[in-house]
Amino acid sequence: MADEDLKLDHLFADARRDRPTLADDLVVRIQTDAEAIRLERLAPTARPKRGAWTRLFETIGGWQGFGGLVAASAAGVWIGFAAPTFLPDPANLLTAQDTSYLVADLGFDTSFLENTE
Repeated sequence: MADEDLKLDHLFADARRDRPTLADDLVVRIQTDAEAIRLERLAPTARPKRGAWTRLFETIGGWQGFGGLVAASAAGVWIGFAAPTFLPDPANLLTAQDTSYLVADLGFDTSFLENTE
């Protein structure tokens, strides 16, 4: 076992002593290619211009944000056309002469607001 370790140590010592060298022209070509690639990566790349709709779409948040915006808009239109009974009718608000609405006019039970002391 020790004899095999000694042979292995001699092989490693020979490998350290007899290092292969590259040809000078090969080293120059490798360094030239590396420099060309480095400069190519440093050069600014031209970004394609994006349209206004694309920028707006990305600002909203992509498909997820656009989907939420559509859902909220649909809910607003639905509430606007089929308003609950306790809200005033939007058509009457536009045509009515008297625009002063009180909480009592909405049909809420406001007895909890009164002081009973």
